[in-house]
Amino acid sequence: MIPIGKPIIGNEEKKAVMAVLDSGMLAQGKVVAQFENEFAQYIGAKFAIAVGNGTQALHTAYLAVGMQRGDSGVTPDLTFAASATPILHIGAKPALADVEEDYFGMDADAARKLVTKKTKMLAPVHLYGHSVDLKPLMELAKEKDLWLVEDACQAHGAEYKGKKVGSIGDIACFSFYPTKNMTTGEGGMITTNNPKLADLCKLIRNHGQEGMYSHAMLGYNYHMTEIAAAIGIEQLKKLPAAIEYRRKLAKLYNEELDGVVVTPGEAKWARHVYHQYTIRVKKNRDKLAEALGKEGIGSRVYYPMPLHEQKIMKGNCTHGKNPVVAKLTKEVLSIPVHPSVSVDDAERIAGLIKTFVKGK
Repeated sequence: MIPIGKPIIGNEEKKAVMAVLDSGMLAQGKVVAQFENEFAQYIGAKFAIAVGNGTQALHTAYLAVGMQRGDSGVTPDLTFAASATPILHIGAKPALADVEEDYFGMDADAARKLVTKKTKMLAPVHLYGHSVDLKPLMELAKEKDLWLVEDACQAHGAEYKGKKVGSIGDIACFSFYPTKNMTTGEGGMITTNNPKLADLCKLIRNHGQEGMYSHAMLGYNYHMTEIAAAIGIEQLKKLPAAIEYRRKLAKLYNEELDGVVVTPGEAKWARHVYHQYTIRVKKNRDKLAEALGKEGIGSRVYYPMPLHEQKIMKGNCTHGKNPVVAKLTKEVLSIPVHPSVSVDDAERIAGLIKTFVKGK
């Protein structure tokens, strides 16, 4: 079986974890601080704040930019629920925008239509590992005096106009879930160049404490463990090579599947890191997934419905008609592209897809 995602854990991570266990210091401490410093340097941001997972990172960032009950935040309608659910937790309302078709990023014109006097932020998602076109969204944020929060949970190492995502907006969030391009088991990271936002994030993740038992604001217990950080340090070292390998497999898929399905685009201004290699299948998408499964090939639809159609969102969000999202949810299918997929595996997967499509 070739799964859709697989964490690659080696002896380096195991040794690093054992060193933490042997130290007896398991809660957030020096290893977390080291991971934060190294991740900030990699992204090109001044500050990095580690938390327990990507959803905590988003919740913390949304609070840090001042989201409050009754506010609104614009995020795309094609994304995982956690891009929007922290907005609901705050008591605010998600406004779910359409995306552009080629790169799956939030469409600036669609976002503009959802901006109201209650809008506090734009939160575009760098979906599948490809950067959103940030320039028009940054211009909109400046015009309307909004915060720009980059949801980079799927885009470690991706670039926009030569800069790594996570270093461009006001604040950004990453996830280290096991299927991501790098993992800590569970974990998240916030990056920013704004010292005030960095300080707020540190307060929020630590019960709002300015000092021991001195609580300046309502906060949370959103710490990352030393164990998770130890894994993250080693994973970060391997990330550039892992990205290059994903790009190698993506090139192979692009060549093999050109004209067979719609292969994922890469904008001139972007560097795709292929967290997912997501094709578009015009007909019989679900039957193709079933056929691949019978051959031991994992695949998955990210995501099977517009976010606004989820039960938790009905009556709790605003949205446009979002025709592109409606179309994409019926066509997208992600196939294995992680480093444990061999070139022979990728060629076999491409061959199976070609056989299926031509047979239909």
